[in-house]
Amino acid sequence: MDPALADGLSGPWVLVWLTVMVVLDGFIPPVPSEIALVAAGSLAVEGRMSAVVLVLLGTLGSWLSDIGVYLLFRHRMTGFLDRTSWGRQTHRTVRRVVERFGASSTYGAIIGVRFLAGGRLAASATAGVGEVPMRRFAGAAAIGGFLWALWHVALGYVTGRATGLPFWTSAVIGTGVGVAVGLTVAAVVAARHRRAAERAELHHPEAIPPENGPEAP
Repeated sequence: MDPALADGLSGPWVLVWLTVMVVLDGFIPPVPSEIALVAAGSLAVEGRMSAVVLVLLGTLGSWLSDIGVYLLFRHRMTGFLDRTSWGRQTHRTVRRVVERFGASSTYGAIIGVRFLAGGRLAASATAGVGEVPMRRFAGAAAIGGFLWALWHVALGYVTGRATGLPFWTSAVIGTGVGVAVGLTVAAVVAARHRRAAERAELHHPEAIPPENGPEAP
């Protein structure tokens, strides 16, 4: 790698920008913070960054955005969101994820759903609407943020260590692996949610209104 480019990619400003990206990703899922973390993990193999620092910053950024989304929905401060295209897109993202994977404010969901596309936003919003206690949500979000950051940094680091390829190549491979795993998990979760909904409909069929029911003999 060109020394000037390497120095530019490993400067302190990159760590600040990485943290900002993770925070923004919590509010705007298209922000590619996962790719940035994987790439940074690949750079850590070359000693340009500290993997431990990357995980800690990823955890911090994830936790801050989770708390922000949680508070917005907990205190019903989302009315102004519908006045902007970003706000309407945020609500659409939450509804889409909830419809596909189900709505749950359990601590397992707060930790696990973040690994699905748009899951961080949906999990935090659902927890806020469900009025999950702040202290418990903050703890679950911290654990989930740590695991999420560790996973993406490790993807880049392990790929770079195993292949010995330039960091950008390792980042592409690691991102591909992460996307494949995420799509597989998303498909499994969506299928389970769909089967659960079908079973619920079978066990609790809608009552037929008298006027639409069969006529008495």
